[in-house]
Amino acid sequence: MKTIRRLIYGEILTSVAFVAIGFLALFMFFDFVEEIQSLGKHAAAGYRLIHAMAFVALMLPSHLYELLPIAVLIGTIFVMARLAKSSEFTILRTSGLGPWRALRTLMVLGLGFVVLTFAVGDYLSPVADRTGQLLKARFQGGISIGQTGAWLRERQADAQYAVNVGGLESDGSLRNVRIFEFDKQGFLSALTQAATAQVGADNAWTLKEVSRTAFPTRHADTARIERTNEPTVRWPNNISREMVSAALLKPERMSTIDLFQYIQHLEANAQSAQRYEIEFWKKVFYPLSCLVMVVLALPFAYLHFRSGGIATYVFGGVMAGISFFLLNNVFGYIGNLQNWQPWLTAALPGMIYSVLSLTAFGWLVLRR
Repeated sequence: MKTIRRLIYGEILTSVAFVAIGFLALFMFFDFVEEIQSLGKHAAAGYRLIHAMAFVALMLPSHLYELLPIAVLIGTIFVMARLAKSSEFTILRTSGLGPWRALRTLMVLGLGFVVLTFAVGDYLSPVADRTGQLLKARFQGGISIGQTGAWLRERQADAQYAVNVGGLESDGSLRNVRIFEFDKQGFLSALTQAATAQVGADNAWTLKEVSRTAFPTRHADTARIERTNEPTVRWPNNISREMVSAALLKPERMSTIDLFQYIQHLEANAQSAQRYEIEFWKKVFYPLSCLVMVVLALPFAYLHFRSGGIATYVFGGVMAGISFFLLNNVFGYIGNLQNWQPWLTAALPGMIYSVLSLTAFGWLVLRR
């Protein structure tokens, strides 16, 4: 049985690797074509071909994370169909590889793909993506977030703060920072503006080129405004570097731990965390889809093939993989708009495909 497992695992790993490399090459080509357009725009700033190639390479882990379940499905379908067409799977069945043993064999391999997908999506992809964004920011004048920038909230014992960040510089510092300070009654008491800010290891911000405008008028007989300017001001708070990155960058570029911490911060400050909760649960459930894909591919080993039949089933696997990817995104958008339960929104695509795979397994395999 060990020989059978080695045969199946070797075939599937090789096939999945080829499929993943093929898709990555395609995505790399499109990314590179898009980056070529940036070469002319930012050539004066020193943006060269080597930088464009580095950025494209840093985007590969994100593409790999998105493609792995699809590559697992297509690669496994190809191997199962090829073994069935060459009658090798029939020989394996007569050697003791029954339906449930075949399922367990593929599930073990699927667990390996789950771990790989989680590792790429949670550790490799966020770091590579953030590095790529900072690389482009070095030559393109930083990262901007729309016309109004990113907004965060902070509650402290004696005041509440609304923080607006205009963008992110190439060295990781924040630019065009505005801090609106409110008293316990909710009245605006001060506005602090800084050209740049650095987030320290203790989460305290070091504000530079600071202009502070105070409004101490609530209990005064006459209205007045106090303005002060400081070269540097230290502002203690609980907004970490990861929380700032979450507000500045897309949530899918964050790790699971960073997403969880940012959700806790939003809820502690009475802010909506629906979008980030959905992305958190997608991070949890998406790697598990590799298990669903190997189960969905197993019935192909029990089909009868005529000449040229493998290409048709592989094409069907491609369509099934693309439909899963699209369904995953569509449910994310609908769940955010309709305020569905975040975990249910993230789990529904996997649940639908789980039902399909188990139905196919029961109908095409166990019924025989």
